[in-house]
Amino acid sequence: MTGRDPAQPHRTATPLELFFDLCFVVAVAQASHSLHGALAHGEYVSGTLRFALVFFTIWWAWMNFTWFASAYDPDDAPYRLTVLVQITGSLILASGVSRAFDQGDLLVITLGYVVLRTALAALWLRAGLAAPDRRRTAFRFAAGVTVCQVGWGTLLFLPAQARLPGIAVMILAEVLVPVWAQSAGMTPWHPHHIAERYELFTLIVLGESVAAATVAIRESFDRHYATGALCALAAGGLLMAFAMWWLYFTKPAHQLLATTHQVNRRRFTWAYGHYLIFASATAEGAGLAAYADHLTHRHGAPVAAAALMVTVPAAVFVMAVWAVHLRPHRQRATDSIMFATAASGVLLTSWSPAPALLAGVLMGGLVTVVVRRS
Repeated sequence: MTGRDPAQPHRTATPLELFFDLCFVVAVAQASHSLHGALAHGEYVSGTLRFALVFFTIWWAWMNFTWFASAYDPDDAPYRLTVLVQITGSLILASGVSRAFDQGDLLVITLGYVVLRTALAALWLRAGLAAPDRRRTAFRFAAGVTVCQVGWGTLLFLPAQARLPGIAVMILAEVLVPVWAQSAGMTPWHPHHIAERYELFTLIVLGESVAAATVAIRESFDRHYATGALCALAAGGLLMAFAMWWLYFTKPAHQLLATTHQVNRRRFTWAYGHYLIFASATAEGAGLAAYADHLTHRHGAPVAAAALMVTVPAAVFVMAVWAVHLRPHRQRATDSIMFATAASGVLLTSWSPAPALLAGVLMGGLVTVVVRRS
């Protein structure tokens, strides 16, 4: 399993990668649904923290496989079987999301994560044995991933009060493994392929956001709550989804990655920074659904708190897309002010009668300005 050519023409996502993404949709949907439930019960801080942790496991497992497959993908039977094991792990992880949210029970989600990551460690070991020129890098990946899985398993036996610090340590260890491993040499990842894979996952999280909000609003209409506020929420949610899609796809990512192929710091910033993009897009759907509950009197959250469920993820998405995905394209310095102003305006709509609609209009205005200045 030698490395692939990073300049291979017409490199696109494979059917196996698309199947991998499709199965990860289940985990993303469970995370969004659980966040919706937490927000509906007024668990704003604890629910957000649990979502951040759960979504990290989903995103990190997806991202690490994506970068591995961009560099090594023989598409033979052993490789396919190992990827199918990872898919199985993703489904186990998804089945444990609600238990992690509702009961703080990390057993099932940890089991799924360990299955996912251990299978990837096996692939790194195989790559190291097959490619002597990058053996140190591959073996470092295999060793780092394996040690981290031992750490996650150990957390299950710690007292409850020690788990949060332990989780923080494990997350830090996980994100440092690629930095340490690739200090021994770069893997032959493909800029166009990586860009397409990230674009596809962006569509997944935006689609899940739209789906979550649509289901909640439909249920409200089914219960005969066809109010003007609910219609404004539906229109605003749609406008925000359109604007989020347009902002992300304003610039082709492969141009940025191709010009920074040898610049580790920028590459890691782009890859890791997408956590905020993906997580905020997923959280937007949960926020819209929770606000629909508020409008139909299914929970008694304060008006501003209910509105912030919608506007905070949108503002985070706007700033994350700017900082991670657009600014590195050498945009104008004044564009930073424009995006910051738009994000601030989105937050301020929380104290308006129709926060989702006004936020959508503001984000649509930002898209208009960005298109005119491109």
